[in-house]
Amino acid sequence: MLNQDRFDASGAAPISFTWAMPAGGRAGQLFDYHHRADNGYGFEISRIPNDVIEFGGRTYLQYTSVHTWGAPGDPQWVDGHDGSLLSGVAYSDDYGVTWTDYDYHWDGDHRGINQNMYGMWSFAGIDPDGWLYIYSKRWNGTHRNSADGGAIQLFRIRPDDFRAGRFGAQQNWAYVNGSWTWTDSSTPPSVILSGNNTGEFSVKRIGDTYCMSYFDVTLGAIFTRNAPRPDAPWSVPVPRITGLQVPNLYGGYIHPGSASANSLTLIVSQWNGTWQAPPYWVRQFDGIPA
Repeated sequence: MLNQDRFDASGAAPISFTWAMPAGGRAGQLFDYHHRADNGYGFEISRIPNDVIEFGGRTYLQYTSVHTWGAPGDPQWVDGHDGSLLSGVAYSDDYGVTWTDYDYHWDGDHRGINQNMYGMWSFAGIDPDGWLYIYSKRWNGTHRNSADGGAIQLFRIRPDDFRAGRFGAQQNWAYVNGSWTWTDSSTPPSVILSGNNTGEFSVKRIGDTYCMSYFDVTLGAIFTRNAPRPDAPWSVPVPRITGLQVPNLYGGYIHPGSASANSLTLIVSQWNGTWQAPPYWVRQFDGIPA
């Protein structure tokens, strides 16, 4: 976990990290668990962070526990399986020094629910209507979306319920009897976006606009869209960063301090599909419109 004490939303100065967590100025493992071991839920290789949000003095991190990376050559690899064990939410009340895992978890592939739509979250933010809006999709351990094409769903929850771990209090954006409506947790969310093997994605409320970025695996580009509300129709997708500009594209993540919906800062990752150097790195892009 890297931290910055200032951010230039204009893009004139690049992001510079000020210190690292959990303590002592050097980045270390945040969660207390063992790699390639059973920590009480089944065998897991690692836990991968998907998104973070902070409100009410508490920091929340949503993660996926990986059972297998799901790559050819892995003895447990089966095409179409995402390789996840489960997903969960942890919180910190000391800004990232120590973390506590909520008891509730969302089962993944190796706990019986392959390509669970609650595998990977993006916290869009707390709207003026008082709800915390969250988008989610299957975990993207690879870019093979054999079941759903990388479908995305939407749900919301009151911040106080989220803080208390009352995840069953969520409401789901669902298509019921010919129209879209908010339902209780007994009715699952419906797919709002799908197609083209949507990979890594990010949704943030920037000013009064909801902005989305995602990697279109089929077209090999990062697209952006926008909407006035999380439950409103999204604009037509527009490619912003292509594989010609950035080879081995993987994801494009919206910085929550972006200047405006017409001037986003994107943290764009690259992965060459191997662990050979450089296996994974990121670049900063500024002035990207949603």
